[in-house]
Amino acid sequence: MELSDTTVTMHPYLKVSNENLESFKRLAQDLLETTRGEMGCLYYGFSYSDGEAFCREGYKNAESLLAHLDNVEDLLQRINQIAEVFRLEVHGPEEEINKLRTSLSLKKINPKYYVLEDSFRN
Repeated sequence: MELSDTTVTMHPYLKVSNENLESFKRLAQDLLETTRGEMGCLYYGFSYSDGEAFCREGYKNAESLLAHLDNVEDLLQRINQIAEVFRLEVHGPEEEINKLRTSLSLKKINPKYYVLEDSFRN
């Protein structure tokens, strides 16, 4: 049985100075707790390496990702005061990506979109 995959993922990579790292990690914890209650969020977490942070996040569909951005808007503004997004990717099936391309909130942050062509889900 083939499953229809509507999952979208967002991949923000951020530069964080050593002096701001602890503040960033506190805000990351706030983001985790805020996101934990979102019905369409499949996974969400942060990883770190040499002055960089990465947020690993996946959503049920485009609408779930957009709801997340609305839900955490204030926290993201605070993150942007102490860290710099140097790469932002959004991945998903074409139908979901097309919904995201028209979003004003995503147009502001200008991600690079990747269209999923070959996949399977268990």
